[in-house]
Amino acid sequence: MSQTRLYLTARKPEAFHIASILDPQFEEDCITCVLFETEEDSGYWCYSIYVPNSEVDQWTQVIKDRLGNDCFGLEIKEEIIPDVDWVTETLRELSPVSAGRFYVHGSHDREVASKKRVPIEIDAGQAFGTGHHGTTAGCLDMLEICLRESSGCLGLPRKALDIGTGSGVLAIALAKVARIPVLATDIDPIATKVARANCVINGVGNQVRCETSVGFNNPVFKKFGEADLIFANILARPLEALARPMSRHAANGAQVILSGLLPHQRARITAAYGRQGLILNRWNIRDGWLTMLMRAGGH
Repeated sequence: MSQTRLYLTARKPEAFHIASILDPQFEEDCITCVLFETEEDSGYWCYSIYVPNSEVDQWTQVIKDRLGNDCFGLEIKEEIIPDVDWVTETLRELSPVSAGRFYVHGSHDREVASKKRVPIEIDAGQAFGTGHHGTTAGCLDMLEICLRESSGCLGLPRKALDIGTGSGVLAIALAKVARIPVLATDIDPIATKVARANCVINGVGNQVRCETSVGFNNPVFKKFGEADLIFANILARPLEALARPMSRHAANGAQVILSGLLPHQRARITAAYGRQGLILNRWNIRDGWLTMLMRAGGH
């Protein structure tokens, strides 16, 4: 929501007196109020409140009602605060993340990343999965293990699913290495759009199909068929609910990588998937988050 800062500037004693009058009012109304010195040792302090743009007149009148119409001879000034996605801004300059052969980076590190084995460019945005979270990095670590095992008798997967794809980072990682079809889905249409764009940026737009779906409730799954490798980086409760349909979309011997889990949830997830014929193969913990590798048996 767009906001406006309403503020008054005064000498320190007067500013503190204003704060003592206005703070109780704004705190009661859950309005953010701030008192700070404009410049060190200047003697001038600024009292500010942050309100929705549509409510500027309303809160200006509240200030006048509390301080008097002339506001002690001070002018109430306005500053429109630009809309900023602070999550994106905070993450934008995060350092790259290495997981196995994969190097997840933002566009600002493209030059450095070009020298890495498997660079994956993901800028922070409106979809989960920049590689910095322990669940995403843990899935990439587990994918590395799967790929090393596949270089032996198992062979590379032929088709893969990425359930709850977010930014698409896991689907992109697999597509870049294995060069196979990947169906990536998310419950959020914005995430689907972001993932699709990231696939194009990373040169796998023709291999990864991004669709919006609640669980497996999309006809695209039937057309895609069984997968040899499945990612599901979600949370414990939805993972439990997806155990049965996921087993139906897993080929015999498929590797299923599950994350979005806390360490103490390992037993319940093992049990839920065990009832569907999937066996826990191994697990790891990264940054306090659990990632599990399950192996599917026959149907």
